[in-house]
Amino acid sequence: MVAWARTTFELYNTIPNCWYRHSAVVEHLTALYTGWIRIYAGEEAPGRELAEADWINTLHAFVPYLKLPACAAGTHQEPPLIVPPPAGSDEAFETWLTLSDTNAAAAVHPAAGEPARRDAELNAPLWTEEQGWTHPSRRTPPTRRTRRLWRRTPPR
Repeated sequence: MVAWARTTFELYNTIPNCWYRHSAVVEHLTALYTGWIRIYAGEEAPGRELAEADWINTLHAFVPYLKLPACAAGTHQEPPLIVPPPAGSDEAFETWLTLSDTNAAAAVHPAAGEPARRDAELNAPLWTEEQGWTHPSRRTPPTRRTRRLWRRTPPR
């Protein structure tokens, strides 16, 4: 797959020869390969008429993540070593997860309050009886929905 992509899409200078020694590049290429298999060898899904073009767009979007400036000259350079976490950090993190107030509350979608806010905005009083407005039924103050029923009474 890598040799094909390098040749077909002219990615000779993008994907280095030592790509298999870099885990991030391997993961991106694996994702591209999996997507290619799903599109070209899988069943046709309705609404996915341009799936092949989407895959090519995805490939071009991945190009910056496939470049390795350190290995661009043709000489492999090992990726930086992963620094292991300090001893006891896993237990400290588990304790924090258990006791943190941040994680105690149930997650709420940011737009969950939007219907109530919009309803309150539509039903907000526009005028009050102190301003001289009265309603034939005298039950509720006017809102954007009911203002056509209100009429101005002459001041007393």
